[in-house]
Amino acid sequence: MDRHTPRHRIYMTFFLRGGWYCQFLEDDLKTSLPRTLTFQSSDKIMAMAKAGGAAKQLEDIAAIDHAIAVGRGGIWLNLTSEQYGKLKR
Repeated sequence: MDRHTPRHRIYMTFFLRGGWYCQFLEDDLKTSLPRTLTFQSSDKIMAMAKAGGAAKQLEDIAAIDHAIAVGRGGIWLNLTSEQYGKLKR
């Protein structure tokens, strides 16, 4: 993906509750996006982190792994307009 492609910075929180429940906040950390997701596997959390550019370095991956191990966490994602649009629906 081109580094000049417009990106939308959002914050994803996740916690284990009958699956991995994910909520999304705008950059202001106050405005919730309408869509939530629930995954059965923590692998999907890591996949979203990688797709959103949050798991670029070993330190990032270790922090996400730790959050998964304790059952909750949050990460900043830089989404394309298409990815962002899916969360806005």
